[in-house]
Amino acid sequence: MAVFKCKMCGGNLEVQDGMTVCECEYCGSIQAIPTNTDDNLRILFNRANVLRMKAEFDKAEEIYEKILQISPNEAEAYWGLILCKYGVEYVEDPKTLKRVPTCHRTSYDAIVADDDYKNAIENADISQKILYEEEARTIDQIQKGILSISQKEEPYDVFICYKETDESGKRTQDSVIANDIYYQLSEEGYKVFYAAITLEDKLGTEYEPYIFAALNTARVMLVLGTKPEYFNAVWVKNEWSRFLAAMKKNRSKLLIPCYKDMDPYELPDEFSHLQAQDMSKIGFINDVIRGIKKIIVKKDESMAGDAEEISNVVATEVLPLLKRAEMFLEDQEWKRADELCEKVLNSDPENARAYLYKLMAELQVANRVDLKNCKVSFENSNNYKKVIRFADQDVREKLTACINFIKERNETDRKNKIYNDALQLFEKGNAQSVNAAVEKMKSISGWKDSDEKIKEFSERYEVVVEKERVEKEEKKRIERLKSEYDRKYSALIEGKPKLFTEQYLKR
Repeated sequence: MAVFKCKMCGGNLEVQDGMTVCECEYCGSIQAIPTNTDDNLRILFNRANVLRMKAEFDKAEEIYEKILQISPNEAEAYWGLILCKYGVEYVEDPKTLKRVPTCHRTSYDAIVADDDYKNAIENADISQKILYEEEARTIDQIQKGILSISQKEEPYDVFICYKETDESGKRTQDSVIANDIYYQLSEEGYKVFYAAITLEDKLGTEYEPYIFAALNTARVMLVLGTKPEYFNAVWVKNEWSRFLAAMKKNRSKLLIPCYKDMDPYELPDEFSHLQAQDMSKIGFINDVIRGIKKIIVKKDESMAGDAEEISNVVATEVLPLLKRAEMFLEDQEWKRADELCEKVLNSDPENARAYLYKLMAELQVANRVDLKNCKVSFENSNNYKKVIRFADQDVREKLTACINFIKERNETDRKNKIYNDALQLFEKGNAQSVNAAVEKMKSISGWKDSDEKIKEFSERYEVVVEKERVEKEEKKRIERLKSEYDRKYSALIEGKPKLFTEQYLKR
């Protein structure tokens, strides 16, 4: 009997051989479990699970990758990568007392389009698939809510990443420095994400939408630390590692490590290619502010082209029109939103945001996160093609993810319909319908348990064909006897009883 840790509460799960799904006796959660019960793999799974529950998602992800090197067809390892990628933690719902997922690493990418999710589904049995698909829908809904809130946030300029309290719960020196930087940057007119103030009126479970919005819109991140371990604190690393990932997609972003009372060589290896700043230097904050001004101005100029002329147009005409168009989209006034976008394009013909709003008006979508809920792919739309032509890489990737999600969902729906139609045909029971059911299942071979159904239906088809053959022969025999009886009966009626008796006795 193997003992695995519950993914939700950390309790022990006693797993019998052959089990792929079980219920935790401590929290009552039903969950998929590894199929490989090898002791070494079991230890790795439990270690990864503990790290994930501590929100050390990167470390847990490394262990799941190691498991897949040993057992490449382990569906639960692929699912573990998904939980790390989206920063999933299970918390107890105070009303139902059930464990429900929360996401600490939101992504614009749909979970069903993720390769690790596809591998988990492909390698899972039918019971595991049901659980994975159900939980993926839940995570997708959570992400949708986070994205909806985050898009209402005004863009940030600077994200200050630091450790607020030490092991004893006291305020760190890092937080004092962060506070000074926040106020000086704010006085300069920058919008700054500083957790102590930005999140002060939010509950812990509600942080992610605002962190996500800031990570994706801020051009500069300052990572502050007075001790090496503070840089690697769980939630500090969660923020700067996500920002580094965003930098790979958007080169205009910059991360500046800021250290004090430590050797710069003690900074995380991930910062080795970055220019770090010593916070103990006189005038450090002023130097950082000057650097931020140069970075943000340079970005503005690179986007503007003819800086003075275009910025005036944007400030006086384009931005207000786009804001009104966005409000019309929210009110589902599609035509008026489209008309305002046309006015924007008269002044700025390559405005990607205007084409995006025209696309939303065309598709009658009020919120850009709902583009993935369109019934059919919009890749052939001229407005979409214009967005792809003029938008930055981040927007292009998000729209591509929406299209991939739509295609994946529609393909899933198509296969599900074929699968259900095949089941209905099979239920009819005759040879023709059973044969048709076999052919439908063959067209989606590899989907769910279709291959098992093909075998089951084919065997049933042979039985039904034989049964119908026997029934057909019996029917012919009965018809022949009936015909013979009618002929003999006619002879009796015609006054030939002797002939009838002789013929009857010959039966």
